[in-house]
Amino acid sequence: MALGPRLDLRQSQSLVMTPQLQQAIRLLALSNLELEAFIGEALEANPLLETGEVRRDDAPEMPLESMPSEAGADAAGDGEAALDLDPAALDRDRDTGDADWSAAPSSAGGDQGPSIDERGAEGGPSLADHLHAQVGAVARDTREEFIARALIDHLDEAGYLTLPIGEVAAALAVPAAEVERALGIVQSLDPTGVGARTLAECLALQAKEADRYDPCMARLIDNLELVARGDVARLKRMCEVDDEDFADMLAELRGYDPKPGLQFGGRGEAAVVPDILLTPAGGGWDIALNEATLPRLIVNRAYYVELRGGAGGDKAALGWLKEQLAEANWLMKALDQRARTILKVAAEIVKRQDGFFRKGVSELRPLTLRAVAEEIELHESTVSRVTSNKYLSCPRGTFELKYFFSSGVASADGEGASAEAVKSAIRQLIEAEDPKAILSDDTLVDLLKDKGFDLARRTVAKYREAMGIGSSVQRRRQKKLAGTG
Repeated sequence: MALGPRLDLRQSQSLVMTPQLQQAIRLLALSNLELEAFIGEALEANPLLETGEVRRDDAPEMPLESMPSEAGADAAGDGEAALDLDPAALDRDRDTGDADWSAAPSSAGGDQGPSIDERGAEGGPSLADHLHAQVGAVARDTREEFIARALIDHLDEAGYLTLPIGEVAAALAVPAAEVERALGIVQSLDPTGVGARTLAECLALQAKEADRYDPCMARLIDNLELVARGDVARLKRMCEVDDEDFADMLAELRGYDPKPGLQFGGRGEAAVVPDILLTPAGGGWDIALNEATLPRLIVNRAYYVELRGGAGGDKAALGWLKEQLAEANWLMKALDQRARTILKVAAEIVKRQDGFFRKGVSELRPLTLRAVAEEIELHESTVSRVTSNKYLSCPRGTFELKYFFSSGVASADGEGASAEAVKSAIRQLIEAEDPKAILSDDTLVDLLKDKGFDLARRTVAKYREAMGIGSSVQRRRQKKLAGTG
C-alpha cells in the first residue's frame, strides 16, 4: 500500500438541523409564559412584527363534544399538520422552514431547551443572593469572605452544604480548618440553619439561636431517629426529663424549620399560570390555549411596503428586508403549528382521562407518552416536549400535563388503574383509620381489593413509602406521641 496524500470523492447522507428547525424545537418545549418572553425578543429584533389584540375567534380552540374518538385527529385543523418531524422531508423543506419537529434531541437533555435559569423563580431574591448580601459584613477578612462565598454557592435549595469540607478545601487549595471557620460564618447568617450538613446540625443551629440548646435538647436532636419512630419512653430516659418537659422540648423541636432555604427564591413560590384551559361544554369539554399569556402576533405588511419603497435600488437593504419578512412569516406559521400541536395532544389526554375530570383521581387511568403518540400519529418525543413544563387548568384545579401519565396496576374492571389513583385510595384508607386499630399493609391489600385494586403487599408498601407514610408500627407510635392513640 502506497503512502502519500491522495484525493477521494465520497458521497454521504446526513440529517441536518437548520437554525430554524432548532428554534422550532425550542418553541414547542416552551410554556406560554416563556413563549411570551421569546416573542418579546422577536419583536425587538424584527421591525415587521407587532402585537395586536387577541380576539376570541382568533384563538385556537377545540370543543370535545361527548369525547368523540376523532377529536385528536381533527385537532390539527383544516388541513394543517401538527408539529412532527418527517426525516425524509427535512432536506426538501430546509430552505422554507416547513420541516416538522420530532427527530431532534429532546429539550430535556439537549442545549436547545430553556435552561433552569431561564425558567427561574419570580418574586424575590434567591437564597444565594440573600446570603451573599450578608456575608461581607461579618467576614473578618477578604480571604474568609471568599471561602464563605464559595460555600454559599455550594448550598442546595434547602440551605444544606452538599459537599464535604475536604472537597471544598481541595477545590479552593486552602486548609480544611479555614473552610470550617468560613462555614461558621455562613451558619451565622439569616435564615438560621443554613450551611448545615445534616438535619441534626440544622436543628441544633436553630436551637442555639433560640437559646434552647441545653444538654437535654442536644440529646434529643442527636437521636432524631428515635423521635421519628415515636420511642417516647427511651427518649425521656436519655434526656432525663419528665412528661411535661419532654412535651415542651418536642413542641420546640417541631417549631424549627428543617429546610430554611426554601423560603427564598424557589420556583414553587411563583404562581402557576396554566397554558391550557379546560371547561365543561354540554356533555363534553372545551379546550383552549390561555389567551392571557399568548399575545397576538401580526406581520405589518404596510410597513414592509413602505420600507421597500424607501430602499430604492439598494440591494443590501432589499435583501435584509426580504430576510426579515421571511423570518416573520416563518415565526407566524411556527407559532400556529405549535398551538395546534399542543391542542391535539391535550385533546387526546382529556379523552383518555375523561373519568378523572368528571369524578376525580380515583378514575385516573394509566397512560404513556407512546400511547398518546400512536393514537394521534405523532412521534413520542414530540409528545414529550409538548407535555413538558405546561399546565392545564380544569374545574378540579391546575395540573402539569405530565401528571396525567403514570404506570398502571391491575384493577377489577380489566382496564387497569393509575398509580396516582392507587396512592389516593391508600391515603384515604390511612387517613380514616382508627388510632386504636392501625391498618397493616396486609389489611390495606384486602381493603384495596374490595375497591377493585389487585396489588401485592410489597406494592402497597412501595406506594405508601413513596407518599412519605410510615409503617403501621411507625403510625401507631406517631399517634401515641400526638396523644390520639
